[in-house]
Amino acid sequence: MSESYMKRLSTILLDAITDKDPLVQEQVCGALCTLGESQPEEALSACEEYLRLHEKLAHPCRTMILRAMETVVSSHIRELDKDMARAIILLASSEMTKVKELVCDWQQAASKVLVAVGERFIGSVMEEMLSKFQPGVLPHHFVVQTLASLSVSNVFGVVPFLPSVLSTMLPMLGAAKHDSTRAVFCCALQRFSESTVEYLANLDQAPDPTVRKDAFATDIFSAYDILFHHWLQSREAKLRLAVVEALGPMSHLLPREKLEEQLPKLLPGVLGLYRKHAETFAVSKSLGQILEAAASAGSRALDVQLDALLAALHAQICVPVESSSPLVMNSQKEVLRCFTVLACCSPDRLLAFLLPKLDTSNERTRVGTLHVVRHLINSAAAQMEVKKPFILSSMKLPLLDTNSKVKRAVVQVISAMAHHGYLEQPGGEAMVEYIVQQCALPAEAEPQRPAADSEALAADGVRAVSISTLYLVSTTVDRMGDVLWPYLLEFLVPVRFTGALTPLCRSLVHLAQKRQEAGAHAPLIQYSSNAALPSPYAITARLLAVSSRPYLGDGRGAASLRLLSVLHRDVHPRLGPRWASTVPLLLEHLDEYTEETLSQKDWEEKLLMFLRDTLAVVSDDTWTCQLSLEMCKQLPDYNGTPLEKNFLYKCIGTTLGAASSKEVVRKHLQELLETARHQEEREREGLACCFGICAVSHLDSTLAQLEDFVKSDAFRKSAGIFSIFKDRSENEVEKVRSTLLLCFGHVAAQAPREQLLARVESDVFRNMSQCFSTKVLGIKVETKDPALRLSLVQSVCLASQAVCSSTQGGAFHLSRKPELVAQMVEFIKAEPPDSLRTPIRKQAMLACTHLVALEPALEEQVQADLIHSCLLSVMAVLPAPEGEDGPQESLYLDTVQALKDLLMSLLQRDMTPQGLQLMVEHLRPWITSPRGHERARALGLSACLLQYFLEHLHVRALVPFHNLGLLVGLFSPRCADLWPASRQEAVSCVYSLLYVQLCYEGFSRDYRDAVAEQLLTLRDGLVHPDPAILFHTCHSLAQVIAKRLPPDQLISLLLTLFEGLGDPDKSCSRAATVLINCLLKERGNVLLEKVPEIVRLLRSKLQETQEEHVLQAAQHSVFLLAAQHCAAVVSSLLGSPLPFDSHTCTLWRALAVEPGLATQVLGLLLEKVSRDIPFKESRAFLLSSTPDRVATLLPLAATCALHEVASAPASGPAVLELYPQLFAALLLRVSCTVGVQLPRNLQAKERKSTSAGLAWRSLEPCSSAVDALQAVLLRGGSEDVVQRMELEGGWQLLRTSAGHEEGVTRLASAMAKCAGPRLPLVMKALFATQSSVYEIQRVTSTAFLAELLSSNVVNDLMLLESLLDNLALRQKDTCAHVRRLVLRGLANTASGSPDKVRAHGPQLLTAMISGLDDGDDPHSLVALEAMLGLARLLDLVEAWDLRAVLLHVAVRIRPFFDSEKTEFRSASIRLFGHLNKACHGDTEDVFLEQVVGGLAPLLLHLRDPQPPVAAACRFALRLCGPNLECEELATVFQKHLQEDRGLHYGEFLNTTCKHLVHHFPDLLGRLLSTSLFYFKSSWEDVRAAAPMLTGFLVLYVEAEHRPQVDLEQLLAALQLLLKDPAPAVRAKAAETLGRLVKFA
Repeated sequence: MSESYMKRLSTILLDAITDKDPLVQEQVCGALCTLGESQPEEALSACEEYLRLHEKLAHPCRTMILRAMETVVSSHIRELDKDMARAIILLASSEMTKVKELVCDWQQAASKVLVAVGERFIGSVMEEMLSKFQPGVLPHHFVVQTLASLSVSNVFGVVPFLPSVLSTMLPMLGAAKHDSTRAVFCCALQRFSESTVEYLANLDQAPDPTVRKDAFATDIFSAYDILFHHWLQSREAKLRLAVVEALGPMSHLLPREKLEEQLPKLLPGVLGLYRKHAETFAVSKSLGQILEAAASAGSRALDVQLDALLAALHAQICVPVESSSPLVMNSQKEVLRCFTVLACCSPDRLLAFLLPKLDTSNERTRVGTLHVVRHLINSAAAQMEVKKPFILSSMKLPLLDTNSKVKRAVVQVISAMAHHGYLEQPGGEAMVEYIVQQCALPAEAEPQRPAADSEALAADGVRAVSISTLYLVSTTVDRMGDVLWPYLLEFLVPVRFTGALTPLCRSLVHLAQKRQEAGAHAPLIQYSSNAALPSPYAITARLLAVSSRPYLGDGRGAASLRLLSVLHRDVHPRLGPRWASTVPLLLEHLDEYTEETLSQKDWEEKLLMFLRDTLAVVSDDTWTCQLSLEMCKQLPDYNGTPLEKNFLYKCIGTTLGAASSKEVVRKHLQELLETARHQEEREREGLACCFGICAVSHLDSTLAQLEDFVKSDAFRKSAGIFSIFKDRSENEVEKVRSTLLLCFGHVAAQAPREQLLARVESDVFRNMSQCFSTKVLGIKVETKDPALRLSLVQSVCLASQAVCSSTQGGAFHLSRKPELVAQMVEFIKAEPPDSLRTPIRKQAMLACTHLVALEPALEEQVQADLIHSCLLSVMAVLPAPEGEDGPQESLYLDTVQALKDLLMSLLQRDMTPQGLQLMVEHLRPWITSPRGHERARALGLSACLLQYFLEHLHVRALVPFHNLGLLVGLFSPRCADLWPASRQEAVSCVYSLLYVQLCYEGFSRDYRDAVAEQLLTLRDGLVHPDPAILFHTCHSLAQVIAKRLPPDQLISLLLTLFEGLGDPDKSCSRAATVLINCLLKERGNVLLEKVPEIVRLLRSKLQETQEEHVLQAAQHSVFLLAAQHCAAVVSSLLGSPLPFDSHTCTLWRALAVEPGLATQVLGLLLEKVSRDIPFKESRAFLLSSTPDRVATLLPLAATCALHEVASAPASGPAVLELYPQLFAALLLRVSCTVGVQLPRNLQAKERKSTSAGLAWRSLEPCSSAVDALQAVLLRGGSEDVVQRMELEGGWQLLRTSAGHEEGVTRLASAMAKCAGPRLPLVMKALFATQSSVYEIQRVTSTAFLAELLSSNVVNDLMLLESLLDNLALRQKDTCAHVRRLVLRGLANTASGSPDKVRAHGPQLLTAMISGLDDGDDPHSLVALEAMLGLARLLDLVEAWDLRAVLLHVAVRIRPFFDSEKTEFRSASIRLFGHLNKACHGDTEDVFLEQVVGGLAPLLLHLRDPQPPVAAACRFALRLCGPNLECEELATVFQKHLQEDRGLHYGEFLNTTCKHLVHHFPDLLGRLLSTSLFYFKSSWEDVRAAAPMLTGFLVLYVEAEHRPQVDLEQLLAALQLLLKDPAPAVRAKAAETLGRLVKFA
């Protein structure tokens, strides 16, 4: 039976091989392989027989079967007997040669079967192949190919056959006419030759060691003759490549004399193919093999062909590489391998050919040649050893090439040279210099890639390669130490190598450290033998200067400092210990910052401190002078880097300051003045800093040298009368004068203060004046050059600040003060008032600030002119565009600060109310300016001045602050300015004024008044205020002012505020109104007397104006009217046209001002909303199926009005009082208006109002009700409820028919969580809706009450019993939605009050069971809700209560497992899991039967197309595991079925079935029958899983339980599945059939 069963099984699979889907075919093939793994003989026999009997089977199907056979044969070759092997060989041979035409896939598969069998039965295979390989007849294409493949796969088995094969093949070569036939012969000859060479190379392992090369030579040569002389000339490119691929290996088998004879023709023939083929890999590889054969034979013919070879190979290496594909790169490698062979044979001629090529200017030629040279240096080192001088000398011209590709190639060649000792030869230093030059290339210029072929260069540019090469050569090539040290030091100082400083320093540090290790105390630099090396002074100056910009050039600052530290002994013997501690601190500072965060000023100061410390340690005047001399020499080198030159000037000043020789100092200073490039701003600044630093130690010498230069011819020669007409000369001399001015300023700033005061007028300011203005013919001529002006301003500022900072500065009398101030004011006036382009005005104001503090005092008119000019110069500057925070913004802020300092300096000289008033009067035009930025600036200045006045006020007698009212009236309306900054500054001004008043009343400055301090809180809230906050702030501000304003100041304050009513800024005008009203209210109850006026405004002004103060008056009036006639006012307003306009809404809100009145109004509106009919039903068309619902007007108007009243902040108490009634009424109003339409007349009206932008609120009935409910909640203190609903989208759900129920649920949840104390009265109001005539109201109230049970708050408030009773009464409601919601509410008890479930268990379970049987619909939503509810309750009810219903529930829910609806499948399966969980450890046999019965469906529904169902199955199976009493199975379920991990279904099913069959063998038949049931499932994935389950079950069945398996039924079912329309199902069926081999 086993044989017949195996045959049947194989036949079923083989019949399925005709499936059109490739995946199914692959699966069938895999199943056949599975059969073969178990029963290889039977499987192979079945395949062989099937192919033999089905001659007409399509070749793709035959191919699949042959592939399966090959797999089985390869795996079980040792188990095959000769007969089966013979049968397979005959079959495969027949399949391979059945048709003469080429059918590659089919014939290739048959060929592979033969090759697989040939691993063991090579004799039989060769016998069969040779029978198809008869002399005189061209063999089949794949016969030849099979022989070739056999020779590779079984070298030792095939090579002994090759002499006879070759002798048979040779006559066939001449008869082969088709290119494809010739190509396969070429392939065979290639493989035969390769196998033979391998055989001969391993004769010690060969079965026949007597085989010799001579046995093949004659036949190979004959074949060679045909291939080379005939076939190589073919026009077919593929054939030519096949020939050349064969010729390479064949050349190793040719007789030596024949090879020598053929080389003159063979080599040109192969070289000629380069011109015919774009892909040259095969040609180059074959050529390399031929050259190796010729070289090993010692051929002399190579000498004759050498020139042609070199030319062709060189042309190939120079071809541009268009891509980096492996084929292209391998071709390049093969060409280089050819050069290596030739280098070993003829190095002289090779170099004689290559090296002249380096002199050509062609980029490709030069780059290709350099690649070859580099390769030869590395691969033919022995042959190139004596050629080093020639190779080095040939590099001269490539070193001059500027092409990036050539440069990169040259660097690579130099790297190779370094590793092989070339750079130690004469000329090697030029190579090192070239590397350093490339390291110095500018980084931004890299990479230059004009075309696609430069893309590789982009990733690894010349500079990057050079830097890497220099460092590697320095650190890894030991022999290069003597070459590079100290030679690399020569590149430190020259400017052209600046870009290479970082890699140079790193390499030098490494080399120096190695030398220190070798000789700890020996000097590193031997100047006696290296005259070209830079001196220690040059090295120190250079490294210090470049360290000023530490992050440039890949961090050259740190690299330079490290090198300087290493060279400490060569710089000066005393510096070692000190630098060992100071240099690491500098490096640590650099590590803490980045280029963006480092303060350049602080860093330069640290370096100068390092220099001063170094000079102090050395303490050698000669050494100091030499260093300063070297620094001066290097100055011209930094003309292109002004920042570094600026720092070098500071270093020179520091060094000269440490020098003791005054003559040396003056000489150097003179040279600096004469050689400086005065046209450069940075250089002028640097030179001035140099003089300033030097003046600290040499003030007299510095001033004397400056004065001498002013008098010298060098300064005067350009200042004559004729120079006025020479623009260039005039410009030059003005720059020199700018330099001198800055020098005088910096000298004054740095000079010792005790020496400065005696000389500041005579030697500093006098010379400044002389430098700034010149006299021509006795006429004073002043310059218009802005640079010269700025230099004067800066210098005056520095000098005056230095004078002020001295101990005697306050009493110092500066006679030139009026002249200097006038000059500064003139400069300020000359600046454009609307733009800020230069720092002149800032510096001028700073200078005036310091000058003002000096004696004598300024005249009144001069001071007024100064203030006016400065304010105009700053206030009118246009603000920068939004988001632009560049240098201009920084300059503006500095300028404003300078103005503040100046004004405070002036105020300091007159600290009286009159002085303060004078300052404010100057600022008043700007405070009331129509331009916002001007107001903001003026108020900011005022706040600073008032704060300064308060801080520096000293009241010696109690005097009145007589202008307090005027000042407060000016500033207080600005608290409502449109600009936030203005608002805050205005409050700050009032704050300071109130404290000034307190000081004048006798309080100390540190006294803090509680009322005045309130202003600080108000100020902080004015950043982004809305109108309500603004109103409150104005009111609060008025209250504070009213409490602290003296009575005599009230009139002046009111008059000032009345003037403010006409302010063009409407917001400030409104603020004035608020201030006036509040002040009058606080001081006289004026508003009550103004009621008639307000009523008149209500009648006449409401429609005429939109001014805020008018609207406020109207609101107050309507409030007074409603207080007397509430019902009449409400009725009148309800009669207003809908939708309410903005004025009507405003009046409604006014009714909420007083809580008692608001309560009456809300009560009236609530009555209108609740008692009137919410809608009327009408049919728009006579034939319409359902009537339309149209809203009634009065409840709609009342709802809108209620919204407006509740929106008013003052309505809070009234809303709280009526909260339960309002909430219930509006919630039911919302439910009644879902889907309700407006009357037609209002629909048209609302469309017009909306399009015109007139509508204040939406009039749509449901939306208006929702808005009103939101307003009530907000005003009733339930903001969290509103916010939670907003976040969850609940309000939008409430408005729609589809989402209304969910919206009510979310509202109830929000109320339970955020408004629990409100619920008892709300529930009481909703209980009454049980008998509502409107079904939607019953649904809404039930949904709300049901959701409350999910919260514990009902238990805390002792509402549970009443809620359950009310819901129980609704269980018999005629509406199914109500009944469904009742079940949901009862189930919610599990969440809200789990501890109460046991007490009500019977009641809850009874309700759920009745829900399962609700109605006749098998897919009733009530039943679904019952299942969901049971799942939640099962864990909490008493076990005894559950036991009574357990079986009933399990049986009732089982049909839902395969429901067409996803939610029913998911809910029933999850409930099944909960049933299992509830019965853990106490499972009855009857329920265990249900568990077993549900196991197979659960396993299969893991592949359910709906993720919720699959997740439910995971859950249920995890809970079923313990009830199965199989620990292994439970472990598998827990491991694989976790929610948060992916499931490998096949692996899981395999493991599960293994344990099921092992522990429950008796269930096998039942599981299989259930699985067979799902073979007809409507879901494809489940249908595909069913055969998988079946297959894994039968895979593990034991022999004694096999009778449970109905093989006939199973085979029939699987055979039917093989015809399933889904390919995945067919594939799984085929896979399962493969597993049935176990029953064979």
